[in-house]
Amino acid sequence: MELGTSKNSAAETPREGIGAYLASHLREYGLLLALIVIMVFFQIVTDGTLLRAVNVTNLLLQNSYIIIMALGMLIVIVSGNIDLSVGSVMGFVGALAAVMIVNYHLPVLLTIVVCLVVGGVIGAAQGYWVAYWRIPSFIVTLAGMLVFRGLSLWLLAGQSVGPFPSEFQLLANGFVPDIFPAGIGAALAEVFDARKVNVLALAAGVVTAATILWMGMRQRSRNKAYGIEDEPGVFFVARNLIVAAALIFITYKLSTFRGLPNVLITMGVLTVIYAFITSSTVIGRRVYALGGNEKAAKLSGIKTERLTFLAFANMGVLAAAAGLVFAARLNTATPKAGFALELDVIAAVFIGGASMSGGVGTIIGAVVGAFLMGVLNNGMSIMGIGIDYQQMIKGLVLLAAVIFDVYNKNKQR
Repeated sequence: MELGTSKNSAAETPREGIGAYLASHLREYGLLLALIVIMVFFQIVTDGTLLRAVNVTNLLLQNSYIIIMALGMLIVIVSGNIDLSVGSVMGFVGALAAVMIVNYHLPVLLTIVVCLVVGGVIGAAQGYWVAYWRIPSFIVTLAGMLVFRGLSLWLLAGQSVGPFPSEFQLLANGFVPDIFPAGIGAALAEVFDARKVNVLALAAGVVTAATILWMGMRQRSRNKAYGIEDEPGVFFVARNLIVAAALIFITYKLSTFRGLPNVLITMGVLTVIYAFITSSTVIGRRVYALGGNEKAAKLSGIKTERLTFLAFANMGVLAAAAGLVFAARLNTATPKAGFALELDVIAAVFIGGASMSGGVGTIIGAVVGAFLMGVLNNGMSIMGIGIDYQQMIKGLVLLAAVIFDVYNKNKQR
């Protein structure tokens, strides 16, 4: 009897361990599963239009500025604050770039530098009132949203300004040229039965996927050596294989169209940098401590005011970068640019796993959340669903994400 009992216990322990791990990480795996399910659904109902090469490229271009701002918004929300002004700041910076380049014929490089600095100053100004005067971020950035919306109208005199020179348009509409011989691309095109293949794009996907797999196995071996509890092997293998396959598939689709968009390189570099900062640096850990418990963080010696100030300054720079990309993509600056985009950015971060109370969230989650929102927008547009229904569906998705977050917190208590 005792032997049988011990065998049953031994057999049940792994299942219980896997179940407990899945329950505690349901948000992360659920988000990835939701993205896959939504993409498969729209791929079926749109008769394959969603994952056509041209639409995959458009999907990346259309969501580039959302993802860029989501990186900064994640840090702001993790710190326990929020920024409602990012859409207006984005539109204002795009208007400033248009006036400088189109009206005053200033060099493109100088304009980009000035606009990024202006974005940083705007973010720093808002962060100053939040950090050092203790004014709620909701109020400060709501005021900023109204101020910079008005400044955009004033700067453009209520009219659209454009077009931009070709070198500025390369920020959003340019593609990285293929450095490999044309013969290799032609040979691969025959193998894949495609019109053409950009070898650089395909190689970049394979190398990136291999790097992610290698880094994952390396980190897993380190965790095992130090006795750190890691995710079950089944989940580790499945998650990494899905991510690697998705990267190779997307880059393959891009390679059969025009290759790697310039803005994809920008997004990729920024995502890697901010993922490293938030997960592997002292300042990143301090931001999470600030959002988790500001008083405890302050008592432990963390300069919470400075961190809050820097979070908003960083958000301003990224909003300015998004404004430049948005203006370059449209090839014009309009008074309504960026209108209500702050809602999409905030929704992407919350759907990606960030907590309303701060201290929780990841860069990768924010990026996946932004893509999930982008796929929803793109898929519903292809299906011809009206903007009224689109807004309602996105609102319900956001509400479901927040309810799920609250439910998990109550369950853990």
